[in-house]
Amino acid sequence: MVTSIKNKNKELFQCDECGLKYADKAMAEKCEAWCKEHKSCNLDIIKHSVRE
Repeated sequence: MVTSIKNKNKELFQCDECGLKYADKAMAEKCEAWCKEHKSCNLDIIKHSVRE
């Protein structure tokens, strides 16, 4: 389950598997699904992650 995080004026979504944060909930869910299935990160997905 993706975690919603309020950061300053933005809402970010965190992958509960690897901890990366995304501005888009769908991308965070995609990351989490990949992480659970493959026990690794996907470069095509994590390039959409954001810094706090």
